[in-house]
Amino acid sequence: MTRFQTVARSEEKSLSLDTSRLRLFSGTSNPSLAKEIATYLGTTDGALVCKRFADGELYVQIQQSIRGCDVFLIQPTCAPVNDNLMELMIMVDACKRASARQITAVIPYYGYARADRKTAGRESITAKLTANVLVKSGVDRVLAMDLHSAQIQGYFDIPCDHIYGSPVLVNYLANRKLGEIVVVSPDVGGVARARAFAKQMKDAPLAIIDKRRSAHNVSQSLTVIGDVAGKTAILIDDMIDTGGTICAGAELLRKEGAKRVIACASHAVFSPPAIERLSSKGLFEKVIVTNSIPVKQQDYFPQLEVLSVANMLGEAIWRIHEESSISSMFR
Repeated sequence: MTRFQTVARSEEKSLSLDTSRLRLFSGTSNPSLAKEIATYLGTTDGALVCKRFADGELYVQIQQSIRGCDVFLIQPTCAPVNDNLMELMIMVDACKRASARQITAVIPYYGYARADRKTAGRESITAKLTANVLVKSGVDRVLAMDLHSAQIQGYFDIPCDHIYGSPVLVNYLANRKLGEIVVVSPDVGGVARARAFAKQMKDAPLAIIDKRRSAHNVSQSLTVIGDVAGKTAILIDDMIDTGGTICAGAELLRKEGAKRVIACASHAVFSPPAIERLSSKGLFEKVIVTNSIPVKQQDYFPQLEVLSVANMLGEAIWRIHEESSISSMFR
């Protein structure tokens, strides 16, 4: 059990944390998550004006003094990714000009993360470009969750703390009667993630789906490597976008005799037609995601379970402010 799951910061903060120099501000992409984080830390979401002019330009004003403060800007760069990324950079610039001591961009979901390498000639590595732009805007530090690939941490020429949503997912699953389980990676690229998840699930066995992708957002699952017959299969991925990969995997697992299929992912991107695919009757018993990206009310369906990562992010923010270890949260 990790510390952030058992300690209420609002009760303990007075013992070791001076919040007088801690400031939290939320962009418009996920204000409800920011409020939960503020509650965990026993503080408030800072006063900020963010509006759009008639021509579409963004305007940001910090409405309280942050001179000499540790500022944390909470802004997942989810859809509309370009607007949310630009808004984050304007927030950073406003804080820089207001003489903040340190500015940390808290990015629960990092947009453009899948463009992390060249797979063909004359392509942009947009994950690196995004990192460069954020650094140039004046960010001193980045706190990200479940990056699509580990090398993205190295794209930043500033400290980048990388945390994981898996403890929240594991804690939820541990309280359910699942019977005999097997953790399944939907593709070969996700094996390391699935292996780490299986270890947290009391060293559960691992299976892999061999997948061939013919185009962006189009995939074809071919075969399952491992035994899933009669077991509860837990499909684990970092995100669910259109749902094609994870739904094709679930169909294959059902054909191979899996008793139940549960999908787990940190980021609910949910681009159309994800909701129609995921809510298909008989495919998933549960689809479990976190609130790193806000899920619209109209996108909820009976199998969906949204778990909060606010306490975990709040704990990481406190440790950054306190200059203590982040990695020890996950031991």
